[in-house]
Amino acid sequence: MNVSAPFNKDDLQKRMKGAAATLKQEFNGLRTGRASVSLLDPVMVDAYGSAMPINQVGTVNTPEPRMITVQVWDKGLVIPVDKAIRAAGLGVNPQVDGTLIRIPIPPLTEERRKELVKLAHKYAESARVAVRNVRRDGMDALKKMEKDGKIGQDEHKRLEEEVQKITDASIKEIDEALQVKEKEIMQV
Repeated sequence: MNVSAPFNKDDLQKRMKGAAATLKQEFNGLRTGRASVSLLDPVMVDAYGSAMPINQVGTVNTPEPRMITVQVWDKGLVIPVDKAIRAAGLGVNPQVDGTLIRIPIPPLTEERRKELVKLAHKYAESARVAVRNVRRDGMDALKKMEKDGKIGQDEHKRLEEEVQKITDASIKEIDEALQVKEKEIMQV
């Protein structure tokens, strides 16, 4: 939203929620020592002449807490899927069994857990910054509207408080998501 755009509370709220949703997506990619199909989301496979997400060339499951399996649909893609998983830098060692690829998830070391918590904090801070930027856009729009005579001082104050409430709620949601992820990472 640029400063000349009219003030839209719903748009601000949607953009702040988007920052929290993006954070949760990023958290899904953080390995916690437990198997999660979302761990393979960033893996792209060279298949049929283009890069495809792994879930478009096979079925991804978690049959056990520390195991991910990929049932590759096309036998000719087993080796490219195996190579893509190895090249993704996830710290896993896939094992091929026919068209089934088993990916055991090794337990995390204490040092690695602490690194992941730091990374989670970095992701959360980026989300908070995004929310604050949306807040700033909203406040700038309100100032411009008051300056242009579209709203009075009282209306400006009231809307400013609403923007602050939305911001506080979004920051709280981000902090709660961070706490949950931190607890999940540190569980042994």
